[in-house]
Amino acid sequence: MIREKGNEVSGEAHSRKFHRLLVRWLIFGLGLIIMSFGIVMMIKADFGSAPWDVFHIGLYLKFGLSIGMWSIIAGIVVITISSMITKSWPQLGALINMLLVGVFIDFFMYVFSWLNPTFWVIKLLLLLAGILICGYGIGLYIAPKCGAGPRDSLMLALTQLTGWKVQYVRGGIEVVVLIAGWLLGGPVFLGTILFTFGIGTVVGYTLPQCQYSVDKLLSKIDRSNDKDGGVLTPVISEKVNV
Repeated sequence: MIREKGNEVSGEAHSRKFHRLLVRWLIFGLGLIIMSFGIVMMIKADFGSAPWDVFHIGLYLKFGLSIGMWSIIAGIVVITISSMITKSWPQLGALINMLLVGVFIDFFMYVFSWLNPTFWVIKLLLLLAGILICGYGIGLYIAPKCGAGPRDSLMLALTQLTGWKVQYVRGGIEVVVLIAGWLLGGPVFLGTILFTFGIGTVVGYTLPQCQYSVDKLLSKIDRSNDKDGGVLTPVISEKVNV
């Protein structure tokens, strides 16, 4: 009887752990979807995009396929390079990041295919909204700590390889990708500048909010699980005393 109760407690513990893990990955996925929506809002604003999106759009304009597909292809290349540098398998979070962002960029591009503003005020508002939405998406996908994305993985790998500071490596990658995208015909304009120099500030504001909300939700789940699972403990104790 004691062993049965012990197995029941173990099963409850695994169930609670799985529940917590599932919530973390769902929040991670939601963050990627929101970030993809923000990226598409910036693209639709047609006021310039983020460096990596300039590169993806340039590839799309030059070779066809779709922006989301090029995002996935670029992600595969980046993850492969990172894995070769670190001599390790890519993290699950990086793979999911690569796939979900590409898929949902194409999805939102299709859903909002009708959205082609002509007035510069609307374009600017759409651009600013896109940057803010991206910031909250980034905050949400970072908060559950499910792993770095493909581009961040490359940044960390190159930092480890060269010994340079993270900001220099990140800046160098962004410049190279931006120039390549511009040469391919990608849109470089006001939005590119605002995103490049403003996204850090936006994420610095959104990430603490998202982290607080995610931590609070996970703590609430833990308390709920402890309350539900705590009933079993006295039963085991009584059996042992007998």
